[in-house]
Amino acid sequence: MSADTRAAPRVSKTAWLDFIAISFCTLAWGTTWFAITLQLGVVDPVVSITYRFALAAALLFAWCVLRRQTLKLSRAQHLAALGIGMFTFAIDYAFVYWAEERVTSAVVAVVFAAMAFINLIVFRIVFRQKAAPLAWFAAGLGVVGVALLSWEELVSSNMSPRAWTGIGLTCAGVLAACVGNVYARRAELAGAGVAASTGWAMAYGAGLLALFALFTGRAWTFEFTWPYVLSLLHLSIIGSVIAFLLYYGLARRRGYALASYISALTPPVAMTVSALFEDKTWGLLALGGVGLVLLGQVLLMRARRS
Repeated sequence: MSADTRAAPRVSKTAWLDFIAISFCTLAWGTTWFAITLQLGVVDPVVSITYRFALAAALLFAWCVLRRQTLKLSRAQHLAALGIGMFTFAIDYAFVYWAEERVTSAVVAVVFAAMAFINLIVFRIVFRQKAAPLAWFAAGLGVVGVALLSWEELVSSNMSPRAWTGIGLTCAGVLAACVGNVYARRAELAGAGVAASTGWAMAYGAGLLALFALFTGRAWTFEFTWPYVLSLLHLSIIGSVIAFLLYYGLARRRGYALASYISALTPPVAMTVSALFEDKTWGLLALGGVGLVLLGQVLLMRARRS
């Protein structure tokens, strides 16, 4: 049996893992936009995010114990996990929740579609990674596709100072998420396991958010209603534990630009959920946007990782 013949099954298996990771994360995070709206109102957003990632961290720690995976990290690995927790799970998500109090989730999704493009810039600066021109084109195509997809929401949104504040918070969240990816890459280079590193990162994020809530005098309340509890479980288990394990696994195999492009794939799912629960209708521009987003994903997967 030749080396090429032996390599074929491994390539096929990796391709299937990539497809499963992209599909699951797209469906999971595409539904979290709506789930986040069910968290707003009674409980302070910072407190809700603390609940979310504290539960997710506990579940990941339990997963590692059941699979007999070590939870011990080196100093460098802990510092990387702290960076992920601070920028991805604390700053990024706090800005997202605050933004969704001010603008519609579709507007937030449009801004987050730029994440793959910004990620290419950040990794070029920090790690000097030269992405292929096709990767830049594909990432830009995703931004255009999502803009078309949510054009009606952008036009109909009231661009008041409150709305502009929401857009500014979203932009800050995108940048924080890209910085979090830098620390995730450093955790990978330091040899940290995905589950243990992610668990510690979520624990650090929850701890930082809890300290912020205490110092700013936010009320520690809980909403004992089915919508709040079920959305919290969905956000913690599906949108955090499973999705981030698959996301970081995909990023290690194919690069963070490809993984972050999932942010451009989630709006079609989010708008489908909106159509089911909020009577959202789709026009020709939206369908054209879906086509551009999917084309961008195909091109980005073909772009060779530098």
